[in-house]
Amino acid sequence: MGLLLGYIITKLGEQNERQAQLIASLEASRAEVARLSHEAGTSAERDRLAREIHDTLAQGFTSIVALTQAAESELDTDPPAARRHLELATTTARENLAEARAMVTALTPSALHAGSLTDAVRRQVERFGEETGMGTACEIEPLPRLVTAVEVVLLRATQEALANVRKHADATAVTVRLSTTDSGVRLAVTDDGAGFRQGAAEGFGLRGMRARAEDAGGTLSIHTGRGEGTTVELEVPA
Repeated sequence: MGLLLGYIITKLGEQNERQAQLIASLEASRAEVARLSHEAGTSAERDRLAREIHDTLAQGFTSIVALTQAAESELDTDPPAARRHLELATTTARENLAEARAMVTALTPSALHAGSLTDAVRRQVERFGEETGMGTACEIEPLPRLVTAVEVVLLRATQEALANVRKHADATAVTVRLSTTDSGVRLAVTDDGAGFRQGAAEGFGLRGMRARAEDAGGTLSIHTGRGEGTTVELEVPA
């Protein structure tokens, strides 16, 4: 009887030890999962903030520099034009400040606080024409009600596409279209510039647009060729 009791106690001890090891292993695994989840979340948030900064503050500062340089060159030869460019630079600086404050609070574009997506896109196109002197057209169909996240994707894509036209296209005209599809909304930004070779490496801006589109369940496509202009199309579900 004593031997049997000793055997049972030994087995119970071994079982308790295995359970303790299993619990320790599970705790370690849970801690590792939590660490990896935190790192993944931090990386995703870092990427999102990088896209926000690139699509707003960096582009705004680029515009301010271009406008002030234009004004400097016109001070002696065309004071009214210099004054107009300085006024645009001041307006852009104020909008950049509003974007920075919005980013700190809710990360919703200040342009969407001031009105509808249609209004915000039209203002972007009008400002682009004033700053660059390019011919612009803005064609917007009546849009369905969209959640704020989708509106942000469409507005940021408009800003980035126009910034790319300014920096790379060597274009004289650009058209922005917002239209409805069977399942959502399509943004198309078309320029008559130099275009580029299909398959060329994408810069941060295009990668950011593509990531935004995919985050919203949509797609981004580029239609271009050397000397053929470029059309950037982004489709997102409504």
